[in-house]
Amino acid sequence: MSSSESTASAALGLGSVLAVALCTLWLAVVGHLDLYINPRYAVFTVVLAAVAVPAAVAGLVVVARGHAHAHGDTEADAHGVHGGRPGGAGRPVRVVLGWAAALVTIGVTVAMLVLPPATLSARTAQQRSVDAATLSNATGAQGVSLLGSDAVDTSDYGVKDWAALIRQSTDTSALVGKRVELTGFVVPAGDGSFTLTRFVISCCAVDAQPVGLGVTTTGAVPDADRWVTVRGSLVANPDQSAAARIVVKASSVRQIAQPSDPYEY
Repeated sequence: MSSSESTASAALGLGSVLAVALCTLWLAVVGHLDLYINPRYAVFTVVLAAVAVPAAVAGLVVVARGHAHAHGDTEADAHGVHGGRPGGAGRPVRVVLGWAAALVTIGVTVAMLVLPPATLSARTAQQRSVDAATLSNATGAQGVSLLGSDAVDTSDYGVKDWAALIRQSTDTSALVGKRVELTGFVVPAGDGSFTLTRFVISCCAVDAQPVGLGVTTTGAVPDADRWVTVRGSLVANPDQSAAARIVVKASSVRQIAQPSDPYEY
């Protein structure tokens, strides 16, 4: 690889680091960083991004100065010749791939800064098996055995909490009749029912796990991806063959705007 190609590769790598760091800081400033990572990692991520920006800029300066210093001694290499030999048939391919990578980096950076961030969708939830009992290790605010007590306050329970309690319980009789008011987005299930779904993020959006509760309603089922607030009570699932033993029998389903913080943690 020629000196010019090495310089271009180094500059592309440093430029990518700089672009990612700037995007991270921008997301933190506008309050959208929590759409991509768990809030408990936000401070650590912002600190790393703040360190990466000056480091990447310094690296780019060093690369540019080094290239300018060596340019006079490598003029022949800039024309595809080194020591009287052709630069090789692979050089044009490397140049094209380098420019393509640069354009992709710039495009992704511009898209993150200009386009509004999009949350994970009902299609993603279905692809990641929202109906599977995959949240067995999730923790609710209280243990299942305490739900029979009137002293237990379940008003702050979210979709993740109720789903975890239902899946961890071998006897769901203590859950039947519990009143709930939950918010999530719609994953249609058919027959006047849908799955009220939230994504649970452990680290970042890449590992987001969908978790949901079945909802039966006598009204119309909202469209997929619509955010709704459901009020109702927990009842035994009318479909005895279903894996989910408890569902929400909705007394009302109200469509709402997407919450500012659409994930659970």
